[in-house]
Amino acid sequence: MSNRADLSRRSFLKSVAAGAGAVSVPAALTGCFGDDDDKRDLTVFVFGHGVASGDPLADAVIIWTRVTPSDTRAEAEVAWVVATDAAMTNVVTKGSVYTDSSRDFTVKVDVTGLNADTTYYYQFAGKDGAVTPVGQTRTLPVGSVDSVKLAVCSCSNYPAGYFNVYNEIANSDADVVVHLGDYIYEYGANEYPTAASQVRGPDPEVEILTLTHYRARYAKYRTDSALQLAHQKKPFICVWDDHELANDTWKNGAENHDEDEGSFTERRAAAIQAYHEWLPIRSGADKAKIWRAFEFGNLVNLTMLDTRMYARDKVLSYSDYLNDSGIDAVAFQAALADQSRGLLGSEQQSFAIGSMFNNNATWQVLGQQVLMGRIFIPQELLVGLGTVEATISAGGDASAAQAQVAALLVELATLKATDPTNPRLAATAPYNLDAWDGYFPAREEILRRAQYFNKNLVVLAGDTHNAWASDLYTANDSGEVQRAAGSVGVEFATSSVTSPGFETYVGFGSNAAMQAGFEQAVTALVDDLKYLNAAQRGYMLVEFTPAKSSCEWVFVDTITSETYTASVQKKMEVKPGQGKRTLTDVPLVS
Repeated sequence: MSNRADLSRRSFLKSVAAGAGAVSVPAALTGCFGDDDDKRDLTVFVFGHGVASGDPLADAVIIWTRVTPSDTRAEAEVAWVVATDAAMTNVVTKGSVYTDSSRDFTVKVDVTGLNADTTYYYQFAGKDGAVTPVGQTRTLPVGSVDSVKLAVCSCSNYPAGYFNVYNEIANSDADVVVHLGDYIYEYGANEYPTAASQVRGPDPEVEILTLTHYRARYAKYRTDSALQLAHQKKPFICVWDDHELANDTWKNGAENHDEDEGSFTERRAAAIQAYHEWLPIRSGADKAKIWRAFEFGNLVNLTMLDTRMYARDKVLSYSDYLNDSGIDAVAFQAALADQSRGLLGSEQQSFAIGSMFNNNATWQVLGQQVLMGRIFIPQELLVGLGTVEATISAGGDASAAQAQVAALLVELATLKATDPTNPRLAATAPYNLDAWDGYFPAREEILRRAQYFNKNLVVLAGDTHNAWASDLYTANDSGEVQRAAGSVGVEFATSSVTSPGFETYVGFGSNAAMQAGFEQAVTALVDDLKYLNAAQRGYMLVEFTPAKSSCEWVFVDTITSETYTASVQKKMEVKPGQGKRTLTDVPLVS
């Protein structure tokens, strides 16, 4: 299979432009252009990155494309048309816009005045006869709604493998794709993944720091045929995570940003600008504020949040709370409970609460980046995992530390089954302080409000590269989980499109027995965790009906080849209503 990403820019432009003059602009697009004597159009007119749609509303949707310019000093007029049929004969609206280098020759049109719950088709064209593929999109429903299906994905690292997951999403029956971030990664060649694991090279080959870099990285990703197909066939609702800027981003910095890499503020601005240029997102006056909500009639209210760039305070570090006997629990708990530390910021936190709790849809759904479920593990296991991480980060051989973690997991899981009150199990701490576990007040305000207003809460999460499902309970101010009060809702967390998970970090690789043992031990140790897939790449198909919300975890068997198979490995569901909001397994139909 050939891939357009393998073509050089010059040969790509020449090959597409060679036949452009032989193509006539479709009838639906004639009459959309301005003055024929306008000289601003490019001499070579190519659409090299497909089409996309996003941020659907009941009466509007964003449509997107990009001109691949031969002369970056020029402007280009692009015609667009929207119809109710794929042949583009029943036209409902059309027009034309100009684009230039100030927006990286991208085109975004907010098409308004549409009918609710309707499939539309759209296309773009240039004056010289170049046309895009026909895209398909859909507006949101209003009133009484029987079913909504969301394809949920995150973490697509181009060098780590082929985007087979996007191909599956394109061919799914999902109504909308919810992308929870890490749409791109910022690293240079052979950094993440390393040279031994890199399947294909990034462009540019250096770590991206500038607006030119970020634009080039998006352009490379959007040459991928599977990603283009997903955008062509489905509307996307997106939020960023950290790698759209840099690893472990917070409001004033990032783990992967050093002083010698220039101004973090300027880098952040460049990343945000490129994101809004290349993604079919409805851009407001302040492009840093991307939280927003989408209503699917009376069934689903989807609130999308930014837990990364806008207001997140710097993540806590266990190294700051260590003493001779381990973790200083008193000081650490005080830091976790500090009301001045935030994840969303006061403005966004108020928006999230207002969006969810002033809405009467059956399901209140949070689309955001990081795990909300409580992943507390025994402290001695946390120390062992820390040793593994430190060894890998230093480029050392972590096999001995990984073996010790594997043995400790079995030992602790056995204790949990035979002696659940053992003191070794009582001393626990959050596995991942980068998630909501590290921002206790922000999480508790949302969960307590959901419980008080009797809402059916479903949280969608990405980020970890592994698949999870958890029941969600409130906790008191001392951190004690209030399970007797009943579950507030559930969390469905998706695996990655390509980024590696626990199989690389913990070291069981493709050993299915070791993977199963790891997953069983972790789910046994973490009280509210009901499912973990620690090794496979995939996405979630989440369906909402008035009677239940269900999640299918779909996985592909390889990302190192474009020949693959996909299968549903797990299905769970939750019912609405107080006392019913807990996860149950659903048998898979063979």
